[in-house]
Amino acid sequence: MIKNIHYSFLVYFIICSNILLNAQSLKEKIGQMVWTSFTGTTLHDTIKYDLQKRNLGGVILFAGSITGQAQIKQLTAQIKSESNTPPFIAVDQEGGRVARLNKNNGFDDSPTPYKLGTLINNEDSTRKSARTMSGWLSQSGFNVNLAPVADVNIDPNSPAIGRLERSYSQNPDIVFNHIKWFIEEFNKKKIITCLKHFPGHGSALQDSHYGFTDISNTWSFNELIPYQSLIAENYNNMIMTGHLYNFFLDDYYPASLSVKVTTDLLRTQLGFKGVTITDGMAMQAITNNYSFEEAVEYTVNAGNDILLYTSTLRNGTSLASQIINIIEDKIKKGVIPLSRIEESYTKIIELKSRYGIITSIDQISGNNIPFDFKLYQNYPNPFNPSTTISYNIPYPGYVTLKVYDILGKEVTTLVDKFMQPGNFSSVFSIPPSLTSGVYFYRLQFENNFQVKKMILSK
Repeated sequence: MIKNIHYSFLVYFIICSNILLNAQSLKEKIGQMVWTSFTGTTLHDTIKYDLQKRNLGGVILFAGSITGQAQIKQLTAQIKSESNTPPFIAVDQEGGRVARLNKNNGFDDSPTPYKLGTLINNEDSTRKSARTMSGWLSQSGFNVNLAPVADVNIDPNSPAIGRLERSYSQNPDIVFNHIKWFIEEFNKKKIITCLKHFPGHGSALQDSHYGFTDISNTWSFNELIPYQSLIAENYNNMIMTGHLYNFFLDDYYPASLSVKVTTDLLRTQLGFKGVTITDGMAMQAITNNYSFEEAVEYTVNAGNDILLYTSTLRNGTSLASQIINIIEDKIKKGVIPLSRIEESYTKIIELKSRYGIITSIDQISGNNIPFDFKLYQNYPNPFNPSTTISYNIPYPGYVTLKVYDILGKEVTTLVDKFMQPGNFSSVFSIPPSLTSGVYFYRLQFENNFQVKKMILSK
């Protein structure tokens, strides 16, 4: 009885994206662009409130919040239950030195990317390691892995990358192969991955955790090859922008704050269509050189979709609230264009829906647009003297709702008009001429229709 209504959630989302943006408040949209974290193994009241009332988009957890398999599963479940819109729940699980799930908290050690890509360089080994770790993340309730590292091992003594064996190889093509295998195994478990650190951290002589990091004289275009190759194969999960200054790419801002790098290079030239996320915004490469407010403004205007912070509070109050208020104020003043928020919000919700984090539009804060076309059983049934017929319309279209007798003769038309999406009800009050018996009501929406039976009992 139903034709052509089996649309995927993704296609449905695209149709409804403009309506969704209008349905959300500005603060709710901005909230989806913010990730924070917390110390300890239980949720703080502030982050609970951020999830419930500020529409916080994601939470990143570190090893200090993970004590065992049962504990972390319970904690991620609580994060989901406290959230208004289902959040990204992320962890850094590269393998080796940067692996938040490890033998110290109920899991196991994992080989470093360097071992897998340089010492072994075997597809089966890399896939096996990724498959094991993706299983851990899946069973623990995570939906994002801020990995793999796409940095090329230009300098084995680079303090943040080479020295920690976080890069697969000094050969960019080998890096591409291993991160591709890594990503495929995590995607099989519906875990979103994130390439890092764009445009390449492997040649850096400094660590951006501890201050200004200038790669102008060490970086080469070969470091873009892993990104370029994956994007050419339609990679559209996440890419993390690094706090990396390169005079030849932007003579003023580091990559994470740079329109030239984040938008012009990554999006326009390389064609990346997924979600961009900053490296930790509390790193000293940012905090030593920009005020809190400046960093927020420049990062959003650069084209980043998510701002990543590793704490919950700033000066004793909600960090997320301060970021949201700053961005909202900048929009009102015309400093940040509203289109930047709408673009980021759309990408975030699309990615969440594509990976099953959001399975129904009803899960999006402030939204009441139904997922599919549906006609419900009337109530009461049997009825006399009236009954209510409820139905869902998933996107704008022409709707008719008519009542027929058992011989197929039309009794009345309750709805005959173009309608916006939503959940609706119509009341059918019986005319005096109708007798007891079986009647049918038929809802037509565009080329789709449903019919249900009701009983009049006088």
